[in-house]
Amino acid sequence: MASVADKKIQKSKKSGSLKPGPKKADAKQETSLDPDNIRIGLQIRDLRKSKRVTLASLAQQVNKSVGYLSQVERGVSALPIPVLQAISTALDVQISWFFHGDNEAPAEEQQYIVRSGMRRALNFTGMGIREELLSPRLSGQLQMVMTTIEPGASGGSEPRQRKDEEGGFVHSGTLELTIGSQVFTLNTGDSFALSGDEPHWFRNPSDKYTEVIWVLVDTY
Repeated sequence: MASVADKKIQKSKKSGSLKPGPKKADAKQETSLDPDNIRIGLQIRDLRKSKRVTLASLAQQVNKSVGYLSQVERGVSALPIPVLQAISTALDVQISWFFHGDNEAPAEEQQYIVRSGMRRALNFTGMGIREELLSPRLSGQLQMVMTTIEPGASGGSEPRQRKDEEGGFVHSGTLELTIGSQVFTLNTGDSFALSGDEPHWFRNPSDKYTEVIWVLVDTY
């Protein structure tokens, strides 16, 4: 006859086997994903498939693992600016292709004007970065972008490098800009220019928000 202690152990084992498995936890996690990450991930996946590019091929071009890109496309992993830039280049689109707008401008303004309340925006969740498209056309070679950087936030863990020239104007706040091995501190009203072969990195070293207006040229 089993002892009282043995019965308690058996009961404990049975109750333990009824605990929910990891799949339910994963399902709960996926329902709470950030909407911006999900939207961008779907855009990347749809664009990649439309161009008949495999996940393995894209991963090789941007120097990331297939598993990581799969998570990006499902909205599970956040997407740093340099990685999105690399994906844009690999899929032959401008980074502004991923910007999202809730309102559409009047037909007579669409090619010329961007109203302050109607900018297309791109939020880099978890990074403290928000980018707003200031130029009206997505297809033009000239792009203007306003980047709002939260206190202590940066452009990611990796330097950013584009194949074309770009410049910036510090609209407000303080910007720490690293170009190659050189580090510069820029304040409100300062500006800078970069050639296409210079890797660069930026961060907001202050306790206030920083706004930078970028001018980018895409020649492809």
